[in-house]
Amino acid sequence: MGISENKGRTLARRYRKGCAQWRRMLFFGAALIFNVLAVLWVADLFWTAGWHRAHVPLLLVFAILNGMLVVGAFHAFFGFWDIVRGGKQAVKITELGEEARPLEHRYAVVMPVYNEDSGKFCARIEAIYRSIEQTGELDKFDFLLLSDTRDVDLWVIEEMAWASLCRRLDAFGKIFYRRRKVNENRKAGNIGDFVRTWGGRYEGMMVLDADSLMDGGDVVKMAKTMEAHPNLGILQTAPQLIRGASVFTRLQQFAMSLYSPLFVRGLNYWQLGGGSYWGHNALIRLKPFSDFCELPDLPGSEPFGGRILSHDFVEAALMVAEGWEVWLAWDIKGSYEEAPPTLADHLIRDRRWCQGNLQHLWLIFARKLPFSVRMHLFMGIMAYLGGPLWFLFLIMGTWLAWDFEMSNLSVLPFDGFVQRYLGIGSDWQGGLLICMVAVLLFLPKVLAVLRAAFSSEIRRSFGGITTLLTGALLETLISMILAPCLMVAHTMMVLSILSGRAVGWGSQSRETDGTSWKDAVRFHWLPTVLGIGWTILALKIGLVFTLWMSPILIGLIVCMPVSVWTSRARYGKALREVGIFTVGEEIEPPGVLKLAWAAELEVDTVLDAKGPGRDGFLAAVVDPYVNGVHLSLLEKSALSAKSESLARRCLRDGPEWLTPSERADLLYLEPAMLLMHRTVWLGNMENLSPVWKKAVESYRRS
Repeated sequence: MGISENKGRTLARRYRKGCAQWRRMLFFGAALIFNVLAVLWVADLFWTAGWHRAHVPLLLVFAILNGMLVVGAFHAFFGFWDIVRGGKQAVKITELGEEARPLEHRYAVVMPVYNEDSGKFCARIEAIYRSIEQTGELDKFDFLLLSDTRDVDLWVIEEMAWASLCRRLDAFGKIFYRRRKVNENRKAGNIGDFVRTWGGRYEGMMVLDADSLMDGGDVVKMAKTMEAHPNLGILQTAPQLIRGASVFTRLQQFAMSLYSPLFVRGLNYWQLGGGSYWGHNALIRLKPFSDFCELPDLPGSEPFGGRILSHDFVEAALMVAEGWEVWLAWDIKGSYEEAPPTLADHLIRDRRWCQGNLQHLWLIFARKLPFSVRMHLFMGIMAYLGGPLWFLFLIMGTWLAWDFEMSNLSVLPFDGFVQRYLGIGSDWQGGLLICMVAVLLFLPKVLAVLRAAFSSEIRRSFGGITTLLTGALLETLISMILAPCLMVAHTMMVLSILSGRAVGWGSQSRETDGTSWKDAVRFHWLPTVLGIGWTILALKIGLVFTLWMSPILIGLIVCMPVSVWTSRARYGKALREVGIFTVGEEIEPPGVLKLAWAAELEVDTVLDAKGPGRDGFLAAVVDPYVNGVHLSLLEKSALSAKSESLARRCLRDGPEWLTPSERADLLYLEPAMLLMHRTVWLGNMENLSPVWKKAVESYRRS
């Protein structure tokens, strides 16, 4: 063991035991004190206005919402303070594990896919492969495409993309493809199947999503960090968004690039080794993951019971509860992912995440969970309960205003504690409350802009000070407009889950030509109608109340056209041409991103060479090369009477007369696929469906 490794482990133990407790006490203690003072301030304001039956629920909801607002602002403030001090207080787990010697253990880079574009995810794997190859550590890594794809045509296309990738990289035996026959328990089940089947071969696995991209040097650095810290269970990165085309994705890309460094540093400040796992772009040690992270079924049925959807938070919780550490590698810059292209696609994904996070209500009070784990679960739950609580707060505020206006009563001059001891009148007291909330809301944005403005390197990454400030202002405006729409959407999601409606499992939309007006009406009719009705009610209450509510009401009324506008790639392109929402990855693309672009073009060319109009199932039967690749991935077996009967029926009637499950069953039967291939080329065409004759003639012409 080297001197640097000994030092790294000593420093790590110091931070694990001594630093974490007082940092968490400081962070959450300060947040609690601040929130309690704010709640007392509001309670005193209610008292001076004359107590109303709506004040108690309003005060309770305010305490929760303001508490989350304070915690969010404190993350940005603590992160900003850490950066300004030059990182003196920052704990960088990867810095402790940079060893000169090569890796000792083997690692797997795994990418679960489900009905994805095989050309694009194979291009990302190729880019990561070539990037790791440049480090000289490629022999320590294997790559696995773990398919849960249900579309049989996409299944065959995935196999061809994999074969093309392996042939181009000479990587047969390094890059593997596996499709699960039964996709039980979604992504968690897919990863679990890999761990049970192949996990013993590797020290750790780098888990990716289909849209993930990681720099090879950072992957190797994370593996060396894991080898230097034997108690490290999960090392999570903070991915940056890339390849945004629409206004919506470019806005998210810009916001994450500008604001997330503060939040990530603030998060790392208190969580240290009690962090969380975000489901992808993370390195996981396989032995403790296999031993302790088998997910239990929750009591009852979905949506609250059954299989756990948001498995990543729970897996990290189980790991930390057993004494293993989960760290956030905030300094890893070469970690990337993509975002949903439109607000509508974002809401579809949010519906699945909402159900998964609300399931954590079962777990937040479980025994043995450390404080940091409970806080991560709580913040994940509040990410979706915050919207309904905000909606409830506004409804009660409207009721209070209506009741006061309709009563025609005047405010009685009660003296509160603030006025009595601080000499601040109720008008000033209310104004200071508004200023406090505004500061909490906008402080993270202001601090992030200040950080960028005073750093020439960061300014350049956003295209200069003018485009930085313009982008920040435009992002703030659009986010304010969309916030009420998200509030209503999250409220309806929670109500849907409470009513017992579970979410299905679909592939995520990653590219689109924009939201149509028809889809916009389908997704946003409720906020629009609600906004119009609420505006009419507000005008009846009074002009002053309407002006106070105008940011909410305007956001609700215009959410439909804003959703359509932000979904358009052409408007995103126009903003990029003038430098607005520009990020560093566009000004100076990282090497791994360039590799992915080049690989994507090459993979697409190979796929297109098979010719148009030939679906995967037909190609697997007719095309000799496709059939050969497909057969090589199947287990050898004897041809049973049942299998032969299904194959003969497919040949006689055509694949269109088979159910999707029957076509999938055939694709798994190696002797049946071989029988069908030989029959369409050597058999009597008069006894076969015309579709086979057309397919064979097409291949003969080519």
